Parts: sequence; structure tokens; C-alpha cells
Amino acid sequence: MGASESGRPERTEGRRAALTMYSPLSAIVRRDPIAVPLHATVREALETMERTRIGSIVITDPQRRVPLGIFTLRDLLRRVTLPGGDIQQPVACVMTSGLITLRPEATAYQAALAMARHGVRRVVVVDGDGGLVGVLSQGDLFALQRVGVKEISNEIRQAGDTAGLRHASLEIRRLADDLMAQGVSTETLSQYLSTLNDLLTVRIIELTVDEFELPTVPMCWIALGSEGRLEQTFSTDQDNGVIFEADDADAGRVREALLPFARAVNQKLDACGFPLCKGDVMAGNPRWCLTLDEWRRTFRGWIDEAQPQALLNACIFFDLRPIYGDESLAERLRAWLLAAAADRPLFQRLMAENALQCEPPLGVIRDFVCDGSREFPHTIDLKKRGSLPFVDAARVLGLANRVPYTSTAQRLRAVAEVLPIDADGPEAIIDGFYFIHLLRLRNQVRLHGARAEANRIDPNDLSRVDRHVLKEAFRQARKLQDRLVVRYAL
Repeated sequence: MGASESGRPERTEGRRAALTMYSPLSAIVRRDPIAVPLHATVREALETMERTRIGSIVITDPQRRVPLGIFTLRDLLRRVTLPGGDIQQPVACVMTSGLITLRPEATAYQAALAMARHGVRRVVVVDGDGGLVGVLSQGDLFALQRVGVKEISNEIRQAGDTAGLRHASLEIRRLADDLMAQGVSTETLSQYLSTLNDLLTVRIIELTVDEFELPTVPMCWIALGSEGRLEQTFSTDQDNGVIFEADDADAGRVREALLPFARAVNQKLDACGFPLCKGDVMAGNPRWCLTLDEWRRTFRGWIDEAQPQALLNACIFFDLRPIYGDESLAERLRAWLLAAAADRPLFQRLMAENALQCEPPLGVIRDFVCDGSREFPHTIDLKKRGSLPFVDAARVLGLANRVPYTSTAQRLRAVAEVLPIDADGPEAIIDGFYFIHLLRLRNQVRLHGARAEANRIDPNDLSRVDRHVLKEAFRQARKLQDRLVVRYAL
């Protein structure tokens, strides 16, 4: 419970970080809750609420401290103010009775179920004798789902070296594990991870900037690939680049000055758990440290040529997103890119053909079709044959409709507004995408980051329910690919 509800000071960061939806209520609520006796007036209750800065107050039996009701600002509006009632009347006349109570050993998760089952916003915690222990609100439960985010953000901002940032990156991983255990939605989890990873990257860049004498030109560090889409997992390597502004005559000199800085950032990201890209798609590679005009010419070559390597590059670079520096450079490049891609139907068609290369692994007779890996038999690669069909199809549809977003879910929602992709809307498709994403995250946690098989699962290891949902998720991917087939007459 936050200070606004209970009136107590904040806990220490260590204790806050330890709380989850499975923590007992005794660890969450305060032992000396704010209450007024049954004979108190509405005015006295309001004065106490104002003095302690809380939004509700419990009414108790004055002798035994047994909770008899609760008075909230909503009760004030509905039962006092609107009917023209007297604030000198006993608060017992306008309080809400029939409280939902739980014992201190109950968990926050059980409290959430009780609130949902009874349609209430608060539960009252009582001891074995029925005495008041505290109050837990929906806001408190929501705050628990964000436990650690603020603390880790502060740790990142205060870090003064790579060692401190490396520790923060481990805390991000632990937080993600906790949020998954709490059942936080995969989309929300991805947003938390992306936000914290962005903060980490920005802090690394800030510390590295101080180590170099950089040219005084506008510059922007951009994220690409899964980081650009806000869809990183625990086994994601780096994909990044730099956009800077300079005349063609000065471009080479500026680039040479920026590259040592970019490589230092790449190395620090690697030290913090983001491995160097095996394909060298990183800002420290001179191919991806370019002026705005050079980036435009590079993209124009991919769009006009549309060779296999160009299509592969498009799958990584078309998901660019600014991270640090002059964001207008990335925004100008993205606006130009959307217009250029939308005006090239042949390029879109070739990208659509490429997006159909990875078919969802659904069999006619069997539920699933494994991909025949000798190293990992009887498994399915959930990245290549699970997530990728959604990602690639959403990218093509997004570019064709000039959608400015980079995440798969945002692209699908935006496209659905102008081009219905499903009679029931895009949410079933998005749910399918995020379920596969969740299975990948779970698998990576189970394997402790073993990269070779991080995205592989044996369908026989899944529960019956997960198998059923996974099958439906693959059907949603196929449905999305069918939309490409129809649109581009493939």
C-alpha cells in the first residue's frame, strides 16, 4: 500500500523489491492503520483523511478495533454531497458495510481474486480475533506489479561505471522473472523490459560520451531489430546504428571520429548482457554509422534492388527507433522510409513473398511439425517459425500503409483501422503473437540463457492447455499470412 492510502512512509528499496503478488498481506499492509470509531461524524472522518492524506478510512468498534465498515470519497459524493446530507451526521450512517476481509497470511494474489469475485476495490485485513490490521486497495496490487521498476531505474541513472550497470542489468532480468511469475501480461512485461533496457543503453552512452572528444554534429543512436520493435527477449543480441549529420565532404572524417566511441558502447552493452551481433549489425561497424543522406541512399538501394540480402536487411533496419541524441534525425529518416516503401508495390510484394517463407509448424495429421533439427530433434524454433511470421507480415502491412510504429502489436492495431485483417479485429492475432513470445521467455529462463536452444521447445513438454493455445497461436499466424497472399495475389 502506498503512502497515499496508508499514511505510512515508504519502505526501504530492498524490502520493496522483495514483494510480489505471492507475498503475504502481513508484509504489505501496515500494523497501525488509520481508523475512526463508530460514533465519529462525517466531518471528523474527513478531517482525519485530509490530515493523513488517505482516500478511505475504516470505521471500527471503539473497544475491540473490529472493522465495521469503510468510508471512501465515493461514499462522500453519493451519500452525503449529492443528496445534500449533513457532514455532522454519524459516519456510520453513510459508510459501506459488508466488508470483504482476509487474514494476514493470505497472499496479494488471493486478495486480487477476492476483489474481482466481489466487485470491490478494497479488502480489509484482520487478525485472528477479527481486529483491524490494514486495508489493501487495487492500487496497491497494481503497484506490486511495478515493484522494482522505479528502484532499477534509479540504480541505472545513478550508475557511474560498467560494473554498476552490469548489476542493474541483472536486476532487470530478476524483475522480469518476478513479473512472469506474477502473471503480468506479456505486452506489459515487454514494455517494462524495453523501457529499462533503453534506460540502460542511454546511461552507457552518457558515460561513454565523457570518454571521447566527439565532433559537434547532430547524432542519434538508433535501435534496430527486436530492440527497435520493443520485443527483446533474454537471448537477444545487439542490433544498432548511428545517424549523424554532415556534408559528404566531411562525412568520412566525422565517421572516423565517431567509430571508436560507438565500438566502446557496443563493448559495454556486451558486458551488460547484450551480446555482440554475429552479423556485425552494430554502430561500431562503419557500414552502419552513416549520415542521414547515406542512410537514405542505403535504403533506396535495398528498395530498388530488392535482392535476397536487401530483403534480409529490410527485416532488421526497417524497425529503427531512436534511443539517444537528436531524435529528429531518426524521425526524418523514418518519414522518408515510409514514403519510399509505400510507393514501391513491387518491393512490398517481394517482402510479402519473403514473409511467407517461414510457415507456422502446423500439420495436417499431427498437431505440430518439428523442423528436423539434428542437434535438437523433436523441437520447434519458436523464433523463426513462431514469432517471425507475425513480425514479418506486420512489417509488410505496416510499411504498405505508412504506419509509423515499429512494434508488431502497434503495427497490427494501426493496420486494422484502415485494412481489416480479421473479422474480430487484430486482438486474437496479437494474443497469439504474445503467447509465443511468452513461451520463448519462459524457455529462456528455464535454460538460464543457453543461446543455442533458447527459442526451441518440444511440444510434448507442454501442458495440454499450452499445446492447445500454441496451436491456435500458429493458426493466427497462418491467418495473417493468408492476408498477405490475398493482398499481393501470391
